[in-house]
Amino acid sequence: MRAVICKEFGPPETLSVEEVPPPSLGAGQVRIGVHACGINFPDTLIIENKYQFKPPLPFSPGGEVAGEIVELGAGVSQWKAGDRVIAMCGWGGFAEQVVVDAARIMAVPATMDSVTAAGFTMTYGTSHYALEDRAHLRAGETLLVLGAAGGVGLAAVEIGKAMGAHVIAAASTDEKLAMCRRFGADDVVNYATESLKQRVKELTDGRGADVIYDPVGGDVFDEAMRCIAWEGRLLVVGFASGRIPQLPMNLVLLKGCQLIGVFWGSFTARDPARNAENMQTLFRWFEEKKLQAHVSATYPLEEAGKALRSMLNRAVTGKVVLVTGKG
Repeated sequence: MRAVICKEFGPPETLSVEEVPPPSLGAGQVRIGVHACGINFPDTLIIENKYQFKPPLPFSPGGEVAGEIVELGAGVSQWKAGDRVIAMCGWGGFAEQVVVDAARIMAVPATMDSVTAAGFTMTYGTSHYALEDRAHLRAGETLLVLGAAGGVGLAAVEIGKAMGAHVIAAASTDEKLAMCRRFGADDVVNYATESLKQRVKELTDGRGADVIYDPVGGDVFDEAMRCIAWEGRLLVVGFASGRIPQLPMNLVLLKGCQLIGVFWGSFTARDPARNAENMQTLFRWFEEKKLQAHVSATYPLEEAGKALRSMLNRAVTGKVVLVTGKG
């Protein structure tokens, strides 16, 4: 089978596409013929040995795939060959086949194509867990989404609207903010050209945002802490800016606010039943057309490095997805 291979840790340009043996199939596992694989920010970290999960070399990146089951391992009875599924695999997804535990797969909704499915689980799962389980976002509250045009950011905009919040989208270009408006944002802030703190205060009559969703970190986090409402909740989702911020703790005291970590991957392992409930809610919202699940570009396996570079350059809106040509 063809697979994108990371032989040495480094930038996306060091990846290669090679013919490799298919992975072996064990008891309780399924073999999936991969049609598409979502690209996520952790993929850019794992190939540089900067992520909390560190697979041994050589390996294929890619943590979420969509395709169909082609073979069942011993003891798997709830699925059959030909079933369309989404799988969370951690790594190994940039390939024509992947093997995962049967407990890590979900059926693809009938109305969802494979490209959409491959880019759905991680971004929408993360954002729903953050807003529902961690922040307990309530209808009528103000939600500020940083990096709002990216994968998790755009998902947070849509989910926030589905939950009844007033959504302020913040991003670095007017083009990205126009995209956010198309996906439901009530107000927008260009934090490259205007003060995030001042503009959010203006939009909220001086009160600030009840919930702040931050996958960016860095300077944007620093400014966001100064426009959070009394007893607000700031969700620490990631650090796409490349800098992990240092927080002046007096701000937490003065704002009476909470900083809340969001580690969706660990949550899915610790509470799979709750995660399954959340995903069913998201699939229902997709079928009700409350979620659009925007995929801005698809790339063949041979252009995996180019796709990852576009993410590192922050040139992506919504999701980008690799396709194998098999489905």
